[in-house]
Amino acid sequence: MAKRSPKKPDFETALAELETLVEKMEQGDLSLDESLQQFERGVQLTRSCQQALKDAEQKVQILLKKDGQDTLEPFDSNAEPS
Repeated sequence: MAKRSPKKPDFETALAELETLVEKMEQGDLSLDESLQQFERGVQLTRSCQQALKDAEQKVQILLKKDGQDTLEPFDSNAEPS
């Protein structure tokens, strides 16, 4: 029977797991081997999150082009809604 690769977690799940992992590592109670395993998992989660963000950005760009907007406008968090 063929091994199935584990399903990639969604962005929020991966980010929550990464935050938990960082907290564990910051406590300093893990052995070297455990720390290395946790670090490796953290790298996987980080890559998964980065890919999810990249995919979302591409989707936004595609949607904007469909609406006739060829350029992205910079986001201004201080701007008042119109």
